[in-house]
Amino acid sequence: MEERSGGKSDAEKVALMERLSDHTRGSVFSNIDTRLQILDDFFSEISYSLNLIKKYWGVRELIMMGFCVSGFILGTWDIGIGEISSGGDYDRWGILGDESGFLHMRDLALILSLLSLICWLGFVIMLWNSYPIMRENMLYLLIGMGFILFGYIRAHAGNPDFPTESGLQSWTWVILANLVMFFLTTFVVSRAVVETRDIHVQRKHAHPDPRVVDQAWKDHSLFAWNSAIAVWIVFINFSFWSSTHSIAPSPGDLDFSFSLVVVHIFTGIIASFLLLSIVWFPEFMLGATEARIQSSRAREVSGEEIKPKKVQQGKCPVCNQNTSATMDDGGNITIPCEIEGCKGKGTVGSECKECGQRIPTRLVCINCGSNTPIGGHFGRVEAW
Repeated sequence: MEERSGGKSDAEKVALMERLSDHTRGSVFSNIDTRLQILDDFFSEISYSLNLIKKYWGVRELIMMGFCVSGFILGTWDIGIGEISSGGDYDRWGILGDESGFLHMRDLALILSLLSLICWLGFVIMLWNSYPIMRENMLYLLIGMGFILFGYIRAHAGNPDFPTESGLQSWTWVILANLVMFFLTTFVVSRAVVETRDIHVQRKHAHPDPRVVDQAWKDHSLFAWNSAIAVWIVFINFSFWSSTHSIAPSPGDLDFSFSLVVVHIFTGIIASFLLLSIVWFPEFMLGATEARIQSSRAREVSGEEIKPKKVQQGKCPVCNQNTSATMDDGGNITIPCEIEGCKGKGTVGSECKECGQRIPTRLVCINCGSNTPIGGHFGRVEAW
């Protein structure tokens, strides 16, 4: 993983940071049944992500969450005002114009609403400036939120008691809005992050030893991140439903419920925390090495397609087991340094980039123990 931050250099912080593969894994579920190991891995990844948030979130993220909490409270505060609980003047509506409902609110309610808008604008601006490689995907997430809010407004316009006694027409708006959100999060945002992660691992964590590459894939797992998106969508639905449901009936029929307002604020704050973590995590993982987070198709269209180098894996000439030797398109053979404790590598006959020792021309197979020349690990033709 890579990150953008001050103080110590990125390389120093990455070296000191605990990797996912090093994080303690529980065995609560696997002790019950080995097939439940996936649950232990899932909760371990969640624990690891929370540890990263606790360690690397600072004043900037605290300010953004402060904007969220303030935006919710200022936008829903009605004690001593009565603008929301009374239903307002339903003969006036809209935001702009002399007859707009927004400009004919009670003075204190109007002031609090404007302050709430300022808080949300501050939150979005900080998101935009803080995580530059996620800007495009952040916009898709915000657009999805707008669709879900519009869906619940339309559903309650046809039936103020939605979902009670609701017909297909009311449900259609909510279902369509969630389908749009599903498309944006799954086929646009998630796909872009996953495919950029794949390119990042292939390009930045390439190593002759396949075990090192496997560890890099595990360290860059996005299982918990994708799950956070699903949970975020659920909380967004609860928050927008409770907000629209609390004010949907006409003033004469409105039985205002502060409990629904509390649900709206509580679920909305959780959803905002999840949104912040969803935007932050890919930036933390890839931010120091990637210019943009895009899907492979988007890279092709923009002319930024990265073609992976073809690397041939070496095989032991005795037992045909894959070895740590690799050969690129130019015929250069690379193997790890054999000096104990050194993690360097280099081409055969050259000096190790880490310790300066000469890279050997022979390699010992870890499977059969044979000591053979490196050149014999490539270009073998089977007898039949």
